[in-house]
Amino acid sequence: MERIQNGGPKANGFATRKKLKGIDQLAWHKISYKALFGLLFLTPALVQYGLGLPFWCYPIAVAVLLVPIFGTFMVVFNRMCVAENGTKSTNVKRFIAFNDPCLASKYANRKIPMIVLYEAYADGKLDFRCDVLEALENREQFCTFELTFYHIKFLLCNFIPEVIFHSKNQDAEQVCDHYDRGNDFYRGFLGPTMIYTSGVCRDESETLEELQFNKLKMVGEKCQLKEGERHLDIGCGWGTLVNYAAENHGTYSTGVTLAKRQIEWGEAVASEKKLGSRSKFMCMDYRDIPSAKYDKITCLEMAEHVGIRKFQSFLAQVRDMLEDDGIFFLQIAGLRRTWQWEDFIWGLFMAKYIFPGADASCPLGWVVTELERAGFEVHTSVTIGVHYSLTINGWYDNWMKPETQAAMTAKYGRIVRIWNIFLAWSTIIARQGNSTCSQLVCHKNLNVYDRLKLFKVKSK
Repeated sequence: MERIQNGGPKANGFATRKKLKGIDQLAWHKISYKALFGLLFLTPALVQYGLGLPFWCYPIAVAVLLVPIFGTFMVVFNRMCVAENGTKSTNVKRFIAFNDPCLASKYANRKIPMIVLYEAYADGKLDFRCDVLEALENREQFCTFELTFYHIKFLLCNFIPEVIFHSKNQDAEQVCDHYDRGNDFYRGFLGPTMIYTSGVCRDESETLEELQFNKLKMVGEKCQLKEGERHLDIGCGWGTLVNYAAENHGTYSTGVTLAKRQIEWGEAVASEKKLGSRSKFMCMDYRDIPSAKYDKITCLEMAEHVGIRKFQSFLAQVRDMLEDDGIFFLQIAGLRRTWQWEDFIWGLFMAKYIFPGADASCPLGWVVTELERAGFEVHTSVTIGVHYSLTINGWYDNWMKPETQAAMTAKYGRIVRIWNIFLAWSTIIARQGNSTCSQLVCHKNLNVYDRLKLFKVKSK
């Protein structure tokens, strides 16, 4: 496998133009939706009839049995698909070194379910015989994407309650637990720019930092940031975009995040650059942002955390804060509609360990519909999933440096190995489209809006 200049694995195939590895399991196409809906609505009727319950109990029976029936159906259908692709393999020990005798015996000649693989790796019960990313590029040889009843339990007990509630306390707990872990932890893979969103690649020889500055420049151009304008960045992270806009465009930029350590980082950089009142940060829930008008509003990969149920109210809030002639720039990641089993397994892994509560990671069509419902017109939409793959590959290269691994493991323990899997697997996921990322330039859908001023942006 070829290596890129900084020593990491060349997994993406952009330079070599070689055919990429992978097996398509078109579950969305093979599944019988008629059988699924038949079971969802006929089973409760049979249960009601069998127990002699009155007719008005039917909606209750549907509600009670919905998740168990759906879960059982999906697990059974999944196992059929897994069996179709084969579970026997003599290649497991080629990629995996077992530290647990029980696991070694169980999976000597059988592929390992992905959930077992990453949990056992995190616990130190197995290791990869090669680079983690290189191993996962060959994952079809030694693992399967089996949906288990643990996944159904997680869906029922964790994911669905998060989708339903998305309270301020819930969001604060999840965000702070994740982003207040330690700035050294994030610098370990993000590098000096401290940007936790997709960059934009202009040339394959560019560094991670160049990818991120390409993105910052692009955001400024697409938003047409001008000196003296009021700019709000919702979910500002470590404040790099806020400080960049203030320094390079002369805006009065305000960043909002729930994580105190991110605020501390952003304010320290603003102080170092002597940005004064042009750069401001607020540590609060997006729902508590003081009512004010902004010429430009940006939101880069935070809206996923708003949640499906709250998404429309979030967009209404953005619309209220945006000047009638303003621009709203939204960068958002989401799963594809044409799902495969790996999409499910990766998504549930991310929901548990990486981005809990990010249930608004939906297909692009859903996002556009929600924007239009909220009174926005989508001027441009660009998919940058392949750029995200290159960005995450850069993060992975930083994270896997021996000195970084040693320092992070000594301080943070098990979560470091989870991050090894996350960054390696997500490099592949973004490249092959299981999850992608889109940039949308939006404005209020008003008759009087001067759409001609966006023509230059549209032509790029």
